[in-house]
Amino acid sequence: MSGEDAPSQQQNADEQKQQQQPQENTKPAESPKTENKPEPPPVEAAAAAAAAPAEKPAEEDAFSYRALVLTGYGGYDKVKLQVKKGKPALKAGEVMVRVRACGLNFADLMARQGLYDRLPSPPVTPGMECSGIIEAVGEEVTDRKVGDKVMVLNRSGLWQEVVVVAATHTFLMPEGMSFEEAAALPVNYITAYMMLFDFGHLRPNQSVLIHMAAGGVGIAATQLCKTVKDVTVFGTASAAKHEVISEGGVTHPIDYRTRDYVEEVRKISPKGLDIVLDPLGGSDTHKGYNLLKPMGKLVSYGAANMLSGQKKNLFAVAKTWYQQFSVHTLSLIQGNRSVCGFHLGYLDTETELLTQAMNAVLDLYHQGKVKPRIDTTYHLEQVGDAMRRMQERNNIGKVILITEPMKEEPKKEEAKKDEKEKKEDKKKEDKKKEDKKKEEAKKEEKKDDKKKEETKKEDKKAEEKKEEAKKEEN
Repeated sequence: MSGEDAPSQQQNADEQKQQQQPQENTKPAESPKTENKPEPPPVEAAAAAAAAPAEKPAEEDAFSYRALVLTGYGGYDKVKLQVKKGKPALKAGEVMVRVRACGLNFADLMARQGLYDRLPSPPVTPGMECSGIIEAVGEEVTDRKVGDKVMVLNRSGLWQEVVVVAATHTFLMPEGMSFEEAAALPVNYITAYMMLFDFGHLRPNQSVLIHMAAGGVGIAATQLCKTVKDVTVFGTASAAKHEVISEGGVTHPIDYRTRDYVEEVRKISPKGLDIVLDPLGGSDTHKGYNLLKPMGKLVSYGAANMLSGQKKNLFAVAKTWYQQFSVHTLSLIQGNRSVCGFHLGYLDTETELLTQAMNAVLDLYHQGKVKPRIDTTYHLEQVGDAMRRMQERNNIGKVILITEPMKEEPKKEEAKKDEKEKKEDKKKEDKKKEDKKKEEAKKEEKKDDKKKEETKKEDKKAEEKKEEAKKEEN
């Protein structure tokens, strides 16, 4: 269910006030009477009454659920927790799911800045994946039932406590899988699987470069590479994450912050690589293409270089677009290389394709060959902290949102933390202003000193002229 119809906070308040009015005051509203317009005849009144829509059951009116809503493009504060009212209607082929956990993806960060075109315009509820329990099934649904634990994959609208989706967008959770793991699986593992095996046709003894190897897709791709014999994995990540990604299967971790990953790859594999997975875009796509061996494949699946800071950075966007990779078909032919593009958001209607990939991933999960790594879990109330952790590249694995409401104590602690952060931000701002004033004062002092120096020079010149005039007179 999309979050485009999310009511505003003011509307919610108005509805709550209406529900709290005494029963004796809830009389049907009468049409306003005017002196010049007589009342309609009884027959017309009866017809109008018959045409009026039936009142909603009290249960539906009382039904409410919390949802995260992107209210506009910008920083972390643009995603707000709101309350939606009214029970969602089920169409044929749909199911209603009570959500327990949601996955946070890089696309969600880009969507917040208006850089992801598959998310409808605000106000809208983001979220491409979640897990939960089916509460109701619509007509024509035969392979799902109330009580089933499922994973959900959808274009958007899943960061809320209740969602209505097509039954074909749900996948049964394996026995023993947690809701957090289930919410971490669909986007990352389907993406990694289709890139490596459908596009990349990964085979034994090949080599793969995985950027952002400590992220959700990076860890999924590394685990999938391990399912094929003797695959060499090069993975870029900050040095602090190397131990974890090495244990996970990365053969050669590279610190992209302090080293040139192209040089590091060439030292170990002079001929180049068989597969490069590129989520970065811009100049990194050029580098990845040039690292390919003959018959090598570059799979481009993102433009993370556009994301710089919590608000849209026009310079970073322009730079990435300007450096965007393009290649002539003759170059591909002569180089015996291929370039592929992957975007899971544009495959949302390819149900059969996605189901095949998910079934393959679940088979590997049953065999114990893949397992999502959960970095951290946050409550819906903490979505800003969750997005910050991922955007600042502090996560190793998947960041998860859980729908269980925060307890009062953590909420108070959160409020204190927010207040403390505000005070610290104010101190920093005040210090900046103070430093700026000092800098300006120093500049003024320098100007004054310069003026004094110039005055002295002028006085000295005047004195010298006087001395010269005296000498000439003598």
